[in-house]
Amino acid sequence: MLIGRLGNDPETNYHDVNNPVTNFSFATDESYGDKSGNKVERTEWHRIEAWGKLAEIAQKHFKKGAQMYLEGKIKTTSYEKSGDKRYSTQILLKEFKFLDSNSSNTQ
Repeated sequence: MLIGRLGNDPETNYHDVNNPVTNFSFATDESYGDKSGNKVERTEWHRIEAWGKLAEIAQKHFKKGAQMYLEGKIKTTSYEKSGDKRYSTQILLKEFKFLDSNSSNTQ
């Protein structure tokens, strides 16, 4: 479960005509006081992946900067690049809610 903002407009690709996948970045923020009393702000970026009907909804309605609640599951894949094993982690979108006051769409 994440609350944050879309980092970019979603991009959709089709593996076949009936199987769209939409990807976008999502930022979550955290702030806290360190031992010296200074305010520390940190942004964590997440890669989000939506499939099927959710992919179509995301492409049509999600916009960069929108504040949202996202729910999904973590998926890690591995691949080789230049002989090195690398890992990529995404969140597979299952549910969402718009949190901006000017949008009432939910899924």
